[in-house]
Amino acid sequence: MRAPPDDCRGTQSQSLSIQEDPVTSLDTAIDQQALSVGRRIRELRRARDLTLVQLAAAAQLSHPFLSQLERGLARPSMVSLERIARALGSSQVELLAPVDVSGPDASRPGIEVIRASDGSRGPYGQAEGRLLVHGDRPFHPMILVGTSADPGDFFSHAEDEFLHVMEGSAVVDFGDGEPRVLSVGDSVYFVGGTPHRWWAAGDAGYRVFVVKEKPETL
Repeated sequence: MRAPPDDCRGTQSQSLSIQEDPVTSLDTAIDQQALSVGRRIRELRRARDLTLVQLAAAAQLSHPFLSQLERGLARPSMVSLERIARALGSSQVELLAPVDVSGPDASRPGIEVIRASDGSRGPYGQAEGRLLVHGDRPFHPMILVGTSADPGDFFSHAEDEFLHVMEGSAVVDFGDGEPRVLSVGDSVYFVGGTPHRWWAAGDAGYRVFVVKEKPETL
């Protein structure tokens, strides 16, 4: 979900990222999670019209490692997955979510019940997210919970997004010099390509409902 880091960070930062070696190759047979994550990364990269070399540069990862990752031959660390998510305008929780729907309703893709204890969980920027849908859907509804008062970096992605505050309050910044404080019941909708970031407005943090369009794949 975050904007790709500036490609012109200099040779020093690039050399540091290569030394970090943030992707671990698999010594065992390819597992389904590695294949799923690799497939999602490849689909998003193509949807963003990026080459492997361009994505590797934006994520500050090596081209060979990223190639292995897309083919399910490597498993990313959380650091490298966050870099890839930023570069693709996505999030870790979306990249890690299972692709296939399982269970008794798998044969009826038009109906899906998500229980309170269900849904993929993982980092979403500086918050913790829970996806409220399984499988390949046209939009991604999520619940995000955060307490950080650090504004962090701006995010940007091609998809429209909707945010509704359920608990607490959050400051939403679109980079226009007018941060908005949203309280319980407040909502905001913004179109794709809009730089944005949000953080907790108080010690209680926030709990927000987010709906994000799914990227169109080529």
